[in-house]
Amino acid sequence: MVPSALETSQKPVRRRGRTLQQQRARLFWWMISPWIFGFLAFVLGPMIYSGYLSLTSWNLLNPPKFIGWQNYIQMAHDPLFWQSLKVTTIYSLASVPLSLAFALFLAILLNQKIQGLSIFRTILYLPSVVSGVAVAEVFMWVFQPQYGLLNSLLAYFGIHGPGWVSSPGWALPALILMSLWGVGGPMIIFLAGLQNVSPDLKEAAGLDGANHFRTFIHITLPMLTPTILFNLVLSIIGQFQTFTQAFVMTSGGPLDSTLFYVYYLFEQAFEYLNMGYAAAMAWVLFFIVLVLTLFVMVSSSKWVFYQGE
Repeated sequence: MVPSALETSQKPVRRRGRTLQQQRARLFWWMISPWIFGFLAFVLGPMIYSGYLSLTSWNLLNPPKFIGWQNYIQMAHDPLFWQSLKVTTIYSLASVPLSLAFALFLAILLNQKIQGLSIFRTILYLPSVVSGVAVAEVFMWVFQPQYGLLNSLLAYFGIHGPGWVSSPGWALPALILMSLWGVGGPMIIFLAGLQNVSPDLKEAAGLDGANHFRTFIHITLPMLTPTILFNLVLSIIGQFQTFTQAFVMTSGGPLDSTLFYVYYLFEQAFEYLNMGYAAAMAWVLFFIVLVLTLFVMVSSSKWVFYQGE
């Protein structure tokens, strides 16, 4: 049977279409190949190797010796491991909600229409871009028991301030208070979320007789829940990796009151040269953060409201 002229003309078009798709696919893989190489070489590869190291005994001087699950068994019987996990958990439970609430409060203030607003936004955001070591040095002066800024301010009101980072009972609360210094990042994200809330909804609430507080509770806050979810996940991940404050200011603190998890991991790796044990601790931290993140994401279906719903 002789093919029609229409069928004959469609074959080159289809062939050219397949060729164009193949060229685009090759271009796509070629363009993302640097990222794939970087991911394999600097992320996935080191993760797999650290998983192997967690099953070994290695002191950086001799070749790793395979010991199976011994590092994880030792971890379960290590009181300092549980102390570091306890300190990090308490710090995260306190600092995450405080930081998010303070960041939201500042974002609400910066969302007002006042003169010189850009200057205030810059001033409040700048602390979050300062080096962590520099911030720790500044707060060592702020928390200094005799001549520190905070105790001098309390003495002005007749209050005898505590020892702060030198006191077992006050060292961790001092670092929790210090965590409010770096809320500039979440503040900017909250500010973007506030500016994305539809003014029509606020106007409709006002016409129904709602005051500013009720409008915030029933309109603004539900519309901000996706932003809250984003900041919450990032804050949990960040706070469980707290290290600089403990390393620079307290070195584990009096009576291990500020022995953060990552600081203890650092000690095991680079002071005691227990690299296998440190790798096992890193994997435990990874799974803890993973479980917490999954819990937040799964539970978000009950409290996060999306505008398109």
